[in-house]
Amino acid sequence: MNSSSVPRRSVLRTLALAVALVGSATPAWDTTAFAAEPATYALTITHLDRTGHRTGDYATNVTGISGPGADEAVHPYDASGTTTVRLPRGRYLLDSSLTTGNEADGTDWIVQPRLDLDRDTTITVDARTTLPVDVRPPDRSAGFLHSAMFVQVTHDGATRDANLINSSPNLRVAHLGPDSEPGSVKQWFDAYWTTETVGYALGYTFTGPRALTGLTRHPSPEDLATVQIRGAARPGIAGTASVDLQPSAGPTVGVAQMLATPGTATYLVTPERGTWDITYTAPGTPGAASNRYSADGVAVRAGGTTTHTFDNAVFGPDLTGRPGVVRDGDRVAVDVPLLADGDGHVPSSPQYDKASITLHRNGVRVGTQAGDPGRAAFTVPPGSAEYRLTSTVNRKGAPGTATRVTASWTFTSLTTTGPTPVPVSVVRFSPALSPTGTAPANATLRIPVTVLGAAADGRVRSLAVSVSVDSGASWTPVPVEGGAVTIHNPRAGTGVSLRAELTDTGGNTLTQTVIDAYRTR
Repeated sequence: MNSSSVPRRSVLRTLALAVALVGSATPAWDTTAFAAEPATYALTITHLDRTGHRTGDYATNVTGISGPGADEAVHPYDASGTTTVRLPRGRYLLDSSLTTGNEADGTDWIVQPRLDLDRDTTITVDARTTLPVDVRPPDRSAGFLHSAMFVQVTHDGATRDANLINSSPNLRVAHLGPDSEPGSVKQWFDAYWTTETVGYALGYTFTGPRALTGLTRHPSPEDLATVQIRGAARPGIAGTASVDLQPSAGPTVGVAQMLATPGTATYLVTPERGTWDITYTAPGTPGAASNRYSADGVAVRAGGTTTHTFDNAVFGPDLTGRPGVVRDGDRVAVDVPLLADGDGHVPSSPQYDKASITLHRNGVRVGTQAGDPGRAAFTVPPGSAEYRLTSTVNRKGAPGTATRVTASWTFTSLTTTGPTPVPVSVVRFSPALSPTGTAPANATLRIPVTVLGAAADGRVRSLAVSVSVDSGASWTPVPVEGGAVTIHNPRAGTGVSLRAELTDTGGNTLTQTVIDAYRTR
C-alpha cells in the first residue's frame, strides 16, 4: 500500500473564466458620444501571517458569482502583503492560502464565500483566525499521503468553486466575512493515509451558510467500512495493475496505487462520504490499449466489508445497466459486452483476436459486422419480422480465459416510433474461483446461475445448462436447482466450458456458450 498517488481521473473543478468588460457608445442629446462602462470599486486585501505581520507568502483568488462581476476571476498579488484590484459590483467568492515558506508548517486556507462588492472595500486575511484540520485514522503509524478541500458556493443560480490540494497533514482553515444564504455553501474534505497493509480514505461533507473554521474527526475502526479490491491473474497474463479509489459525489481527489497480481488492495473508508468509485487497470500486453474496469457507486457501511474482484473468470455476456439491443425506427443497435469479468465488470479494451455480429431477418442475412466485441448497428426493412442475432468473440489463451464466447438470440421485432429495447437476455455463471480463474480438480463445484435482461425476475419459461470438458466437442446436461448447477470437475489442467439455452415467457430465445470458462488445478 506504500505506492500511492493522486489518480489520473481525479476531478479538480477549478475555474478559468475570461474577463470581458464591454463598453457601449451612446450619443447624448448634444451629439457628444460617451462610454457607458460598469462602475468598479477598489477591493484592498491585506494578508497577515501567524504572527500578525503582513506577508507576501500567499495566493489569493477572487471569483465572480453574480452581478456585473459574475465573469471575473482575478489573482491579485503584491509582495508587500497588501494588494488592490478594481472590480465591477457583484457577489464574489474569495479564497486565500498563506504559507510560512517552510513546508512542514503547512498551509492556512481562508475562504470568504460571500463578498458583496458595492463600494470600495478593505478585507484582512488573517492566518491567526484559522484552526487545525485534525482528521486522522485510528492507526497512528499510518503515513499521510495527501488531502483535498473543496468549497462550492451557489448564488442567484450560479455556482463557483475553490479548492486546495495539500501534501502536508498540517492544514488550518477559517471562514471569513458574513454568512451566506442557508445551504448555499457546500464543502468537501478528503484525506488519504497508508500503512504497509491498508490505506485510509477519510472523507466528510458539509452544507450550510459558512466555510469551515477548523475540523476534527478521529474515526474509530468501528466507524469505518472496508473496501477490498482484488486483482486476478488470468492464465498466461501476470503483472502489475493499478487501482484508483475516490468518492462518487462532489469534486474530489482520490488515491491510486500499483498492485501486483494476483493481489488485494484494502482500504478503510468513511461511510459519511457516501458511495465510492473504483477504477481497475489490468496488466496488459505492451503496446496494447489499457484495459480498465470500473465499479461506480459502491455502497459501504460502518463495520462492513465490500469486495470487488477484477479481471477474473467466468468471463461472459452482461446486461447490467443496459438494454443490450435497441430498435429505433428501422435501426437496430447492439451493445452487449461479451467479456465482462466474473463480477460483471465491463472492460474498456478487452484483449481478443476477432469478433463479429451477424443479424438474420426471416432467415435471410441482413449483414455481418466485425471488429468491436458485442457492438454493432444494422438498418433493417420496415415492418415486423423474426430475427436471429449472433455475437461471437475469439481470443487466444490458456483454458480459463474464455477462448470463445457466443450469444445467439431470436426475437420478433417491428418498426418503432422511438428507441425501444428488444427483448434479449444473458446468463451469468458465478462459481467461486481462485485468483487465477481455477477450481480444484476432481472435486464438486457449485456454479450459481443468474439470468439478466428480458427473462429476469421470473420471466423464464425454460433454462437448460450443459457442461463440456473437450472445448465444446460434446456436451453433458446438468440440472439447474436452487439457482445453480453442480459440476464434478475433471482432472487437473482441463478447461471447463459452459452453455445455457433459455426461452423467456414471450418466446424469445438465447443460446450462450463460453468455451474454457475456467480450468481445473
